[in-house]
Amino acid sequence: MSSFLAEFSQSLSFPLDHFQKDACRHIESGEGVLLCAPTGAGKTIVGEFAVALALSQGTKCFYTTPIKALSNQKFHDFQEHYGPETVGLLTGDVTVNPDADIVVMTTEVLRNMIYSQSLRLDRLSHVVMDEIHYLADRSRGPVWEEIILNLPADISIIGLSATVSNSEEFGRWLSEVRGDTAVIVTEHRPVPLNQWMMVGSTLYPLFDPSYDTKPPLNPKLLTAIERREQRSQRRAIIGRPQAIDSLQKRSMLPAIFFIFSRSGCGAALHQCLRSHLTLTTQEEAEEIGRLVDTGVADIPIEDLEVLDFPRWRAALTRGCAAHHAGMLPAFRHIVEELFSRGLLKVVFATETLALGINMPARTVVLERLIKFNGEAHVDLTPGEYTQLTGRAGRRGIDQVGHAVVHWAPTLDPEAVAGLASTRTYPLNSTFTPGYNMTVNLLSTRSYEDSISLIEQSFAQFQAHGSIVGDARSITRLEEQLSGLEHQLDQELEQRRPALGPEDDAANLLVEYMKIRRDLTEAEKDHRRRGVMEREKEVRAVLARLGYGEVIAMPGKKRPVMAVVVKPAQRPQDPRPMVITETGWCGRIKVAEFANPPVAVGQMKLPRGMAQPGRKNTRYVMDNFRRHSYGRPKKLRQRARIKPSSKIIDLRQQLRDHPVHQWPANDREYLARTAARVVETRTEISRRKRRISGATDTLARTFEQITALLTELGYLTIQDGQPVVTEEGQRLAQLHHPADLLIAQCLRSGIWDNLDPAELAGIAALCTFENRQDLSSDTEVPTEALATAMNATESLWSELINSEQRHHLDMTRLLEPGFSTAIHQWTAGAPLDYCLAAAHASGAELSPGDFVRWCRQVVDLLRQIENTSTYEPLQLHARQAIQAIQRGVVTLDP
Repeated sequence: MSSFLAEFSQSLSFPLDHFQKDACRHIESGEGVLLCAPTGAGKTIVGEFAVALALSQGTKCFYTTPIKALSNQKFHDFQEHYGPETVGLLTGDVTVNPDADIVVMTTEVLRNMIYSQSLRLDRLSHVVMDEIHYLADRSRGPVWEEIILNLPADISIIGLSATVSNSEEFGRWLSEVRGDTAVIVTEHRPVPLNQWMMVGSTLYPLFDPSYDTKPPLNPKLLTAIERREQRSQRRAIIGRPQAIDSLQKRSMLPAIFFIFSRSGCGAALHQCLRSHLTLTTQEEAEEIGRLVDTGVADIPIEDLEVLDFPRWRAALTRGCAAHHAGMLPAFRHIVEELFSRGLLKVVFATETLALGINMPARTVVLERLIKFNGEAHVDLTPGEYTQLTGRAGRRGIDQVGHAVVHWAPTLDPEAVAGLASTRTYPLNSTFTPGYNMTVNLLSTRSYEDSISLIEQSFAQFQAHGSIVGDARSITRLEEQLSGLEHQLDQELEQRRPALGPEDDAANLLVEYMKIRRDLTEAEKDHRRRGVMEREKEVRAVLARLGYGEVIAMPGKKRPVMAVVVKPAQRPQDPRPMVITETGWCGRIKVAEFANPPVAVGQMKLPRGMAQPGRKNTRYVMDNFRRHSYGRPKKLRQRARIKPSSKIIDLRQQLRDHPVHQWPANDREYLARTAARVVETRTEISRRKRRISGATDTLARTFEQITALLTELGYLTIQDGQPVVTEEGQRLAQLHHPADLLIAQCLRSGIWDNLDPAELAGIAALCTFENRQDLSSDTEVPTEALATAMNATESLWSELINSEQRHHLDMTRLLEPGFSTAIHQWTAGAPLDYCLAAAHASGAELSPGDFVRWCRQVVDLLRQIENTSTYEPLQLHARQAIQAIQRGVVTLDP
């Protein structure tokens, strides 16, 4: 052991494990390190060694994390150890001592520093990338690869990761692009983990305890489940208070219950409150009360009322809490502080708690093994199960940790055993070039060098690896094809008397089946295109309907007449309000029509007909009774889609083909094998095309982005090379999912005349993503904001059309649900008023959501302030930031 490593080891209160010593030796020798280890194994000690080594050498170390909460935690840890003057923090919205020798930051901040060639990179010798497996995250993962590819080669990267199954592959890539990188993998958990299943209120070991290695399922558990299934299933799962009582009797508290919904966490907490469950002593409750009151001292009293503070405080003093992203950040911090001090005994949490924050427990409880991923309810992966249960077992406190799964009638114990036995999951790159990345690369590199850098990405490395898999599959498929062709020849020989004297029957049959397959695909594609065209037509019709316009809508027996009482406000998702001849009043949507309505006339309407009320409905119904308005005799609910010329031609080829004249029974018997021949040949061709295209997919995307940016004036071609223009330099400073749209808006000046509150509203339009659309459509507060939003949506429509032409992913849909709320907050409205405004606009926001989106709007406003060349807009962005940063928004843990 080197003298410095020995000195570092002596400063710790516990001995280093072998894998930690091994990693530290590689770091001290100047190598990069990829360390993969289970949660709680002690990975961060290796990162802390890199920090200490850099300080001892008189150089700097950056410690990067994927989330601000983890950055804050490491910042405070380093401050306590090294002193405030040595440690800095950069999280985008918080800047503390940025020139320090140790700086904790989010990965996006480091990426931006690299592209801007910041002087703060001077003397940088080490970068610790905590939770480096975030590289697989679809939305933020590419940032990790940008950093790895762009950092100077003399800077050592120390990657700390959960255990992944392809760590060697990832390590080989790191060595290829960064130089020597040691890959260190350990499955060792300092605190062993026991796996349990709770059936009713009884805990059973998941595996048979009489086996030492590869144990089967516990037979006593299976017997208990069998008995339970024979009884009534009403009480299959006991209530949370009873489950907590069972854990308490076994000394298995404190515990984290992972519940995969915010509302579920709140419901669990209220269930405990109603049961009068108390897990704290009088002294603990008083200490909790003091810490809570100190933590909320800066929150206005009126906001505390909105936040249901008294009930939340009561739950904490009784030892229970919830923890999820919808909570106020200050509230989450209080929960984390109380739990780390051992004052809370139970926390009901969503999976966000598993992302690096230091909150271990003695026991982790999973009530379900299914979660909603934003699109659908899906099973937990082995990696997610490992990450969640990794919280169980506190090093230096617990001899063993416990993972408990609630049994339910739909739960298969074998599935749980599979999750518990699998410790790794694959790390797959999500890297792809973007607009901001493209202009930043071309600002410092030639086009060829930029392509070369992109081709060094882990995504490209994995694409080359997939070629090997495809080549193996082709060999297997060709063997399978040979067998099918032999089988087809035998079947043809058996049926030959009925088929006639065809010399090349096998090839003819395969040719015939290929025509049938092509026809089926063409018909599917044509129907799909027809639906898309019809949807486009319906959208256009609904978007241009004006006040008082009478329409005939497709009906089952005859067309239904209606009049527009409130035109659509969003061309991209038009939802005009109508009153029908039968008195129904409501919004009509594109999805409700498989055939567009027809405008047939105009009805004279007084003002205010969109207001609900029997008077307005009766007025419209009487009007329809008195006038016919040219009702069409018939209007199909679903339009007929005429076959294309390609379909007509394929149908004719099918009828004219010799095989079509074969006896139907014989032909269809042979068709099954022939169809498999066609499918196998098609799959072989598809994989061969993928091999030929795998090596240039990212380069082709970069080329398409370059073409679009040149077309829009962000790049220009000089001497055959793309050169970043002045507009492109401004785009390079915009780090946002809608970066190009925002650049287009700033360039066109459509935001120039907005006041600070209106500018905040337009920034929210580009930033907000709605978790739960309540399908509301409320008026925006001012005419200027409405005009700017319409102009922004028009630019968005133009941009996505350009992206489609260049075969690029489209800039995401604009969401207006938060614009009114942030406008009102910026104008000085209270929290409850703004939450109500968001709800009325179709966005159901918790206080924590509100704060998070406010901060993201502030981040974009800062970029607008720094990027815009129009001084009044810069001023209004600055004023909007100052106005937003008040009350709950400014409270940082």
